[in-house]
Amino acid sequence: MQRLSKTYQNGTVALSDVNLDIKEGEFLSFVGPSGCGKSTIFKMIAGLGDPTGGTLDILGLTPKEARKQSEIAFVFQDHTLLPWCSVQDNVVLPLELRGVPKKQQKEEAERALELVGLKDYLKALPRQLSGGMKMRVSIARALVSKPKLLLMDEPFGALDEITRQTLQDELLNIWQKDKKMTVLFVTHNVFEAVFLSTRVIVMTPRPGKVSDEIDIPVPFPRDEHFRTTTQFSELVRHVSSSLKH
Repeated sequence: MQRLSKTYQNGTVALSDVNLDIKEGEFLSFVGPSGCGKSTIFKMIAGLGDPTGGTLDILGLTPKEARKQSEIAFVFQDHTLLPWCSVQDNVVLPLELRGVPKKQQKEEAERALELVGLKDYLKALPRQLSGGMKMRVSIARALVSKPKLLLMDEPFGALDEITRQTLQDELLNIWQKDKKMTVLFVTHNVFEAVFLSTRVIVMTPRPGKVSDEIDIPVPFPRDEHFRTTTQFSELVRHVSSSLKH
């Protein structure tokens, strides 16, 4: 994205001259104060809104073209599951909308649910699942189309800390299995951003701009031990300090 800007019809300037290059296979976390435009960027990347200035392309395509080709998947903070549908039926929904044959739908759903550890819950209804399990189903639904770009907008924000850390570990395991999948992740949690990311993008208050790009030079896989290291604490302090400037 080059000089990406967004001004709403009421005159609110959400983004101003955002410049960012993202490489295939990166895991980027976006942090910044509320209202800094993080979700606005994600919506434009997903083709759900148009910039008022600058350029944005996804894998050489416009965001809308990339979305039509199922190159992009989105996970929200709310799991957005259909309560009357089984876990399997919720997961196959993107494939059903694309007209994928039923047999393939079932196979891909089982694959995606196995990735998130829920293969034994195909027939369960959302009301029978915990909050963490519902989020796993939401992630499986995003993964079922094998996207090249996964957008995650505060997906773990409503979860307790133990469940949150468990899902962080599982998300990294899934990402590492597909070296070509790029993940963009919005969070208000600096600890989460440092643990997950190859790079943390720090944004300014509205109008949002990129104020800092902080590399997290720690190899994967990362485990619980990384969270207790001096290096982790120093990186958290670096990101937190950048947020205050």
